[in-house]
Amino acid sequence: MKMKLTRTLIASGLLAGMSALPAAAADDLVKQGEYISRLGDCGACHTIPGKPAFSGGLAIESNLGTIYSTNITPDKEHGIGKYSEQQFSDAVRKGVLPDGKRLYPAMPYPDYAKISDADMHALYVYFMQGVKPSAEQPPETDLSFPFSQRWGMRFWNWAFTDDKPFRPIGGASAEVNRGAYLVESLGHCGSCHTPRGIGMNEKALDSGDEKFLAGGSLNGWEVPSLRGLPHWTEQETVDYLATGRNDKAAVGGEMTSVVEHSTSWMTDADLKAISAYLKFLGGNPPAPAKAAEAVSATEAKLTAAKSLTTGERLYLDNCGACHFVTGKGAPRIFPELDGATIVNAGDPTGLIHTILAGAQQPSTAKAPSTLAMPGFAARLSDDEVAQLATFIRQGWGNKADAVSEKQVREVRETLKH
Repeated sequence: MKMKLTRTLIASGLLAGMSALPAAAADDLVKQGEYISRLGDCGACHTIPGKPAFSGGLAIESNLGTIYSTNITPDKEHGIGKYSEQQFSDAVRKGVLPDGKRLYPAMPYPDYAKISDADMHALYVYFMQGVKPSAEQPPETDLSFPFSQRWGMRFWNWAFTDDKPFRPIGGASAEVNRGAYLVESLGHCGSCHTPRGIGMNEKALDSGDEKFLAGGSLNGWEVPSLRGLPHWTEQETVDYLATGRNDKAAVGGEMTSVVEHSTSWMTDADLKAISAYLKFLGGNPPAPAKAAEAVSATEAKLTAAKSLTTGERLYLDNCGACHFVTGKGAPRIFPELDGATIVNAGDPTGLIHTILAGAQQPSTAKAPSTLAMPGFAARLSDDEVAQLATFIRQGWGNKADAVSEKQVREVRETLKH
């Protein structure tokens, strides 16, 4: 009887039947939905500082222009309070609003399409019963022609999305498949870590394609591949997602918000499942062995502090106190520079941006301290930043290309906006 009632609720999209459930069961469903909203990172895009939760208004910069997130509180005029459960599901999974209006894929509905019916039901109940209504009216998204013609998204969806439910990986453990479900659906990790095609579409939507999670680019930052994570142990991945730091790295860029609003709230079991799934994928070769002579030579020269290049001198003056002459930093405090992905990326934008603007690790339940790196935009010229970045990219075991003054100037310009 209980199963029939649940199915009726899902099919009808009405919450009136919730009154027939015990109060404790209804509360549990709201709590489950709240956790699922964390898994989906809904708050990161639909909440901005100083405004009510989920009331929208975040400006999302894209190649098409600025897209503003919407109010997804249960307010009946400005939010989603009039949505039936089916309409809510269509918006989340298909990017289609009740009036037929099409969402842009800044809303990751190509990934959310794999969310299970049970999780979608709990998510709907949470937004209708657990979120406070807000009458905030976010700015309207107004892209230039032809991108303003949302009806065209119908054809984009036909070409680039897949409405099939999540498909477990045959032969994989229950833990790996739980991780696969979280990564491929609610976590929408592929929206950043999968390369984009000619239509700005994700080239793959699940582990059945080797391009899935093979790395990409976001706002000029090179986004690393997550396949196998050969440089990290499974526990280091768990630590990074839970706290924004591990023994080798610290979070930066867009990932800072993901850790703050989503992964740091996940259960240990779910974090371990994600880590196990990423290791299961494989696809990345092990890190090449570092030339011990080059590592020792950099360390020895910085220690002696004689006949330094401009880049080496700038490193000692500005970076050495935290990252040390070894480039190893301090575990869980200051990240490694020797072998770091952001340092060795083909596109140095991420490293340049970090040097200019600094970075701050989020405060999480398991790591409440907010360690910050200062920005050096006011202290260093474009030429100095270029020489510093070049040294970091070529010191120790790093073997990346030099950075030009022009590249630094272009990144500095973006900071003004």
